[in-house]
Amino acid sequence: MKMRATLLAGLAGAALAAGAAAPSVAQTEFIANSFYAEQHPLSKYGYVEWAPIVEELSEGRLKPEVYTGTVLLAPRASLQGIRDNVVQVAHHAAVYTPSELPVANAVQELGFNYADPLVAIFAVADFSLNNPTQLAEWKDKGIVYLGAYTTPPYILFCREPVRTLEEVKGKRIRTAGSTVSLWAEEVGAVPVNVPSSEMYTGLERGTLDCASNAGNDLIDRSLWEVAEHTTLLPTGMYWSGPHWGYNPDFWASLSAEDREVLMEATARSMARMNINYIARAEEALEEAEAKGNNVYEPAEDLMGSVVSYREKALSRVYDTAKEKYGLDNGKEVIDDFRATYDKWEKLIAGVDRTDEDALTALAMQEIYDKLDPATYGVY
Repeated sequence: MKMRATLLAGLAGAALAAGAAAPSVAQTEFIANSFYAEQHPLSKYGYVEWAPIVEELSEGRLKPEVYTGTVLLAPRASLQGIRDNVVQVAHHAAVYTPSELPVANAVQELGFNYADPLVAIFAVADFSLNNPTQLAEWKDKGIVYLGAYTTPPYILFCREPVRTLEEVKGKRIRTAGSTVSLWAEEVGAVPVNVPSSEMYTGLERGTLDCASNAGNDLIDRSLWEVAEHTTLLPTGMYWSGPHWGYNPDFWASLSAEDREVLMEATARSMARMNINYIARAEEALEEAEAKGNNVYEPAEDLMGSVVSYREKALSRVYDTAKEKYGLDNGKEVIDDFRATYDKWEKLIAGVDRTDEDALTALAMQEIYDKLDPATYGVY
């Protein structure tokens, strides 16, 4: 499949909507959901701006109705909502359902070891659309995977300064995923597994001392109001689960041409989403400092604890895949992901990291042009 030249990367959502097809064109309307707030990068670029791209590429045949926030589905309910056709496509963070998506969560264990979200988003999509074990899991759990998300490296937002190993001891830290939770326990902190939507109230009420999340949340979720101290300690990236997971019956009802449209819209939206997510995380730190917040580099002993734990996590990731997630072929799955990540490190090295068109073209060439829209995801 070849990228349509008619879509210009700079078109604004309003302009795209205004250019929708004439009323005589038969439309397929469907519900799309992201539990993040409308202005969060994963919602803004992954859903709000994705919808007009879909309409433009389909010449008005496809019309997503986008919902953001938790009005439709709570974070933990997204997978069930896709399966039950409450929504036809949605973001789902697999860390919220580890028992249902063990393969995705086993691969997420590597998140603590990587720190380049632009490489990761394409590597995750490539792996998730091609690895047989992962594909079998999507099918078994009743979703059609189409594209990835990746956060920037998570850092610490705290109610009081946490810069050293001594200062982190005893702190109740909101974490996501088992590897970062094990690191927290090793340094004497207390991991707390709550959805990101509950970080603000936890910090405000004091049930959390710190939250670990991407830098943009200082502003986008107003965490600067309840966490005056930020430490630039990288505690992993998150990518588990689909950013666009489709209901299988809805997906099967589409024509091959419309599935192809959704593939291309996904490629462009992944590029746009991560370019802007990375930039937004950096901007938010500056905005928080301007509001009077403190931003610290971690002390050598605290940073050292992360570096040493990365080595430990990597040495036991195969055992974790088998013992915790029940993967009999865990080494094969993990090694496939690591090889895919290495491949994308090389591919991204030859592309302008801020060029949406170039990254879209690369994703099409290396991922989506290799899928058959007539058969992919048709169960």
